[in-house]
Amino acid sequence: MSELDHTVTDYQLPHAYWLAKAAKLAYADEAEIRETTRQWGFDDCDYFHAELDASFPIEDTQGFVARSDKMIIVAFRGTEPKKIKDWLTDTNTLAAPGPAGKGLVHVGFSRALDSIYPRVRDAVKRFKDNGQTLWFTGHSLGGALAMLASARMYFEDPNLLPDGVYTFGQPRTCDRLLATPYNQALTSRVFRFVNNNDIVPKLPPEPVFHHVDQIRYLDSKGKLHEKMTVTSGLADRFKGITADVFAPASDGVRDHMIDRYLEAIEKNIS
Repeated sequence: MSELDHTVTDYQLPHAYWLAKAAKLAYADEAEIRETTRQWGFDDCDYFHAELDASFPIEDTQGFVARSDKMIIVAFRGTEPKKIKDWLTDTNTLAAPGPAGKGLVHVGFSRALDSIYPRVRDAVKRFKDNGQTLWFTGHSLGGALAMLASARMYFEDPNLLPDGVYTFGQPRTCDRLLATPYNQALTSRVFRFVNNNDIVPKLPPEPVFHHVDQIRYLDSKGKLHEKMTVTSGLADRFKGITADVFAPASDGVRDHMIDRYLEAIEKNIS
């Protein structure tokens, strides 16, 4: 795989691969994040971390904002599906107002983002001093945070329109009243990668929750499709859930792992 191209401005699969690598890096500790982003050609890196209160199924959240003279990447850490199972299967969690008063968002995802958003926003504003492109990424819960952070940043400050938001195994985050204007504002900039039987992107269930439009679906053989259909794999809809689906050895959890995404995307590049 070639090195990260800091001059990319539009959708390219090799760039999606590197954003998936950034989503994986968001799981690492601060020292590894800083050293790796330096190796990738970023001069500055702001690491962020916040402890969450005891009512949350996850203990903390973290990520980073990396800057070069051409590009800024914002990456959020994900979590294990079993830790947010109740969030993913609960249809009664649309309680938080969306950015700039647009629609409603998942209250748990919103509260997780609230814990680190001011620092992320300030880092982006501080780093974006040379017309750099701006990219958001994350895996699992990190994908939800990437989508919501990019929405909040743009709708509250239209000068901060992301050049791309690439998520991997992202759950649904919001209602249609936010998803629709988000799709319209970020047309051809947002891409939601779904790997085969990954359970997380099918939750929380419709019709309350909605996804952004643009999908990149990786089928059971690792082939990339630009839409999800019954013939290419499985339809993106909720049909009931059992505890077994969240078992570590289940297809839905195995296909959710970030390494599976990286392997499948790399096959489509080579």
